[in-house]
Amino acid sequence: MNKQILNLGALIVASLFFANCSNNDDSTYVDPNANLFTEVLNNVPTNVITDTYKQLNEKAMALKNAINTLAITPDEANLAAVKAAWQATRSPWEQSESFLYGPVGIEEVVDPAIDSWPVDVAAINTIISNSAPITAASLETNDDARGFHTIEYFVWGINGNKAATALTARELEFLKAAADDLQRNTQKLYDAWKTSGSNAGSFANQFINAGQSGSQYVSQKAALAEIVEGLFGIADEVASGKIETPLNGNAGAAKPEAEESRFSNNSKLDFANNIRSIQNVYTGDFDDTSGKGISDIVILTNPTLDAIIKAKITAAIEAIEAIPGTFTQAISNNRAQVQNAQQKVDELKIALESQLFPFINNL
Repeated sequence: MNKQILNLGALIVASLFFANCSNNDDSTYVDPNANLFTEVLNNVPTNVITDTYKQLNEKAMALKNAINTLAITPDEANLAAVKAAWQATRSPWEQSESFLYGPVGIEEVVDPAIDSWPVDVAAINTIISNSAPITAASLETNDDARGFHTIEYFVWGINGNKAATALTARELEFLKAAADDLQRNTQKLYDAWKTSGSNAGSFANQFINAGQSGSQYVSQKAALAEIVEGLFGIADEVASGKIETPLNGNAGAAKPEAEESRFSNNSKLDFANNIRSIQNVYTGDFDDTSGKGISDIVILTNPTLDAIIKAKITAAIEAIEAIPGTFTQAISNNRAQVQNAQQKVDELKIALESQLFPFINNL
């Protein structure tokens, strides 16, 4: 009897010893969903993020070519083609703003070079009035006189109705340089992310190899958390910055000069594409390519949360698109509809930050 008790005691001690060894050695633990995490961390960085930057760079090249044609023959047809090319390039850029981490912030700080707002009209006029050649290199010293909105300023004009005949030779020279500069910066982004060829330093590999030596992410969960932070970050910027400042920035009244993309009246489409950026990463789908996204992880154990987030994404896009007229008009004449869109985007941001982010951190 005593020998049996001793044997049982020894077995319990041994079991506790091995259990403690197991708990203290994380390297032996393999998450049962690790294969799914791997699929998400391969698909989102390559088929969503890198392909968005690839499309952005292709559109920027088309915009550059359209502007070069306009410079040779500055007529209304070629000006309309430039406007269409600018809007086509703007779409993938806005759909990239849920992943403003990595190269966009560190590769010579690309984001402000591409998308600074408002434009520095005084600096632009100084450049035009002197005789120095205007090149992509000469524009690098002032982010507020380059990028999307400088091109928008020249193409549409400050009142949105500029005619091709109003473009001067110096403005066309400026446009060519600005388009060249924009395309160079979109090329940097695509090159920094793409995994093709010998690009072992691709930032996509930081996610693909998360948890392994050489990756800045110590675990797959840390990489997934970075992705989710990007989602609620852009939702917050749309609700609290892009909509709030023009809507209430003048002591609670409209401040139209704070509206981004107001020369082209592209603001509503910008905002909707920001939310589509969230949708692309969350679902893992982009254009005609479907893959694994954050949704596939959530739906495994919390389908209710997955349904909530998808519904709030749809509601935010629909509310933005339901704003009547231009955004410039709406912030004065249809404030209730603008406030409704702002509320829907804010509700999405709250769900992403207060429900999805803790869910990922607790995987």
